[in-house]
Amino acid sequence: MTKLSASNVWGKVVLYLKEHKKVALHVACGDITNAKIEDGKLVIRSSDDFLIDVLENGRKDIESAIRWQGLNLEFVVQKFESDEQKIGKDIKKLENFFGSKLKVDEI
Repeated sequence: MTKLSASNVWGKVVLYLKEHKKVALHVACGDITNAKIEDGKLVIRSSDDFLIDVLENGRKDIESAIRWQGLNLEFVVQKFESDEQKIGKDIKKLENFFGSKLKVDEI
């Protein structure tokens, strides 16, 4: 049996959305590259809250696109914190600790 490729499965999801005129969802999903298949799940990871909301709101259509491929994969969206978000949090902590005298340009 051929091993499933997450990028191939996700590409077909995007194609399905386009063919079924789910324009906003198609556009939002088109740039997603962080997809993997593990333990019977198609997992999409993102740090973008807006994109996560779009995926959750479009869950039924995405699950239909997975079934359309003859696959029985659970669709999972995972949020992760990007490096930029981590750095922003660290800067805020430093500003709170040192007060407003500390400027990012001074670091």
